[in-house]
Amino acid sequence: MPELIAIIGPTACGKTKRAVQLASAIDAEIISGDSRQVYRNMDIGTGKDLAEYGDIPYHLIDICPAGYKYNLHEYIRDFNIAKNDIQERGKNVILCGGTGLYVESILNGIKLPEVPENPELRGKLADKSLDELTDILRQYKTLHNTTDVDNCKRAIRAIEIQEFYQNNPQSFAESQKATSIKPHSVIIGLDIPREDRRKKISDRLQARLEEGMVDEIRSIIDSGVAPEDLIYYGLEYKFITRHVIGELSLDEMVHDLEIAIHQFAKRQMTWFRGMEKRGHTINWLPYDLTEDEFISKAIQLINKA
Repeated sequence: MPELIAIIGPTACGKTKRAVQLASAIDAEIISGDSRQVYRNMDIGTGKDLAEYGDIPYHLIDICPAGYKYNLHEYIRDFNIAKNDIQERGKNVILCGGTGLYVESILNGIKLPEVPENPELRGKLADKSLDELTDILRQYKTLHNTTDVDNCKRAIRAIEIQEFYQNNPQSFAESQKATSIKPHSVIIGLDIPREDRRKKISDRLQARLEEGMVDEIRSIIDSGVAPEDLIYYGLEYKFITRHVIGELSLDEMVHDLEIAIHQFAKRQMTWFRGMEKRGHTINWLPYDLTEDEFISKAIQLINKA
């Protein structure tokens, strides 16, 4: 069995459903490869579709508060923690998602690099108390434990690391490619014709609006998350927030958002095609296979790996 099975494809192609079907067939757990599903309370807009998972355990969903700025460094760290935990329990691992940078970094075996010292930042933090440093660190990340802030030296180093990755989200991935070790993996792509993809995107947007996506985003703002922090997440959160704060009418928001999602799906496919050029073998399967057909073909690919 490969160390990792990835199910990828553009938005609205049915990745979660396929990942759940395959996980049930091969005794696997699913790790999300979506950069926005990490945030709590951002459910409809990110398309978590948690009911689809049924009894299949999932990871890296709902791990950060809305308004936080999760980054690639944290994702690689958290992915490896989840992966090791799953494998130690004798389960297989499925990576499911459409955030190309996250998915490809994992498939490339990117390791966390050493972060250089930042003398200027250290100078600014030198006179801060531990409580002040802890508050600063909370602006960068959710504190899952207290090991980063048990003394001032550790807290300053933690801030230094977070500052580096916030300012260099992609440079460290590039720097590690030469020394990374790719995991033994199988990549399954869901191939959906352009017109089918466009229809699914439009239908899904309408369904999510009817489900209450505008109210969900309004409630996040009402809870204290600044509108600019939601706009940072793009797509639904950018356009609906601008509607909620009065910058766009409802019709303008729906029109502009639909165009933006179509453009996003196109960029996703461009990234995946780029992955193939960079040496990854993506096994494309029609998105509309029956469940039995999909599982059969996926297992054939896994057995050949």
